[in-house]
Amino acid sequence: MTRNQEATGPRGAKTLPAVDLVKSKQRVADHGEVFTPDWMVEAMLDLVKEETERIDSRFLEPACGSGNFLVQVLRRKLAAVELKFGDSDFERRHYALLGLMSIYGIELLDDNIAECRENLLEIFAGYLRLDEAEDLYRAAANVLARNLVHGDALTMRTSLDQPIVFAEWGYLGKGKFQRRDFRLDVLTQSAAFSQEGTLFAELGKHEIFTPTRTYPPLTVRELAA
Repeated sequence: MTRNQEATGPRGAKTLPAVDLVKSKQRVADHGEVFTPDWMVEAMLDLVKEETERIDSRFLEPACGSGNFLVQVLRRKLAAVELKFGDSDFERRHYALLGLMSIYGIELLDDNIAECRENLLEIFAGYLRLDEAEDLYRAAANVLARNLVHGDALTMRTSLDQPIVFAEWGYLGKGKFQRRDFRLDVLTQSAAFSQEGTLFAELGKHEIFTPTRTYPPLTVRELAA
């Protein structure tokens, strides 16, 4: 597909044009920035195909760029939403938001993270035919502002030199969502804690991973605010 060609996604939503693999040689030299072509993204996601098609499975791209991987993950999740909840507009809308909520990214360059948020929001809104004034559109934008972080995955700190904190989202049903916030640097200790012979091997994860904040159940309107 050329740069200007478009395809269609679930319910006729437009996909995004193909992008060049390199924005500039200087960015490659300074940041090692090279974009993964669509065919390679699809081949890699097919290695975990069942997870990409599970609506609530969580994906984190630690160097997400403008969203090549995350865009394809979202498309697969929305296809699963359409298959399972296409007959119920209420459930389709809420489970589509849950699919979006399960996608996370970190990106060092500010223009890339802004483009990534825009790309995912465009696909989500196109699938549900949302207007920018709708609560669900604004809720999705707020989720993406939280889930897609401008920062450094190596230091696990934001561009403002704060610890990266991600929201864990869950759908409680009847239009209510649960949010709990966790620090990334704590979550990444999971592998070390679970190794045999370590001091923490016998501890349950609930004893190690305590959220920094837990919110009361939230509606789409509250998320939009």
